[in-house]
Amino acid sequence: MAFHLGDEETQGISGMNLIPLIDIMLVLMIIFLVTATVMNPTVPLELPETSATISDLPDEVLQVSIDKDSGLFWDEEALTLEQLQVRFEQASKEGRNPNIHLRADKDTRYDMVAQVLAAASNAGLTKIAFVNK
Repeated sequence: MAFHLGDEETQGISGMNLIPLIDIMLVLMIIFLVTATVMNPTVPLELPETSATISDLPDEVLQVSIDKDSGLFWDEEALTLEQLQVRFEQASKEGRNPNIHLRADKDTRYDMVAQVLAAASNAGLTKIAFVNK
């Protein structure tokens, strides 16, 4: 009991018509493109061009560290606050203005950090950077 349409001599279409599927996909693609540009508006800007150059790193960097017990270190050498003040003054008297990289433990008392900043300021050194992770 087979179901047949038409004559047995005529064959049916054995393939699927993909044209309606392609039409639907093109319409969906156009809708997507239109909504994507509306969802992400851009502000037209004309950015200025500059002739700035990348500056070289400073010749000298002084690394001062403060541990959680308020111990001072010049690179890896332990110092007192008075010795640190003397070294800052020597750097200032030699006419160089080095960058000071201050590394302080997160549990360090702020008082010690403030004293190191004051020592650098009293010596006339103003380029101080805080180092973090």
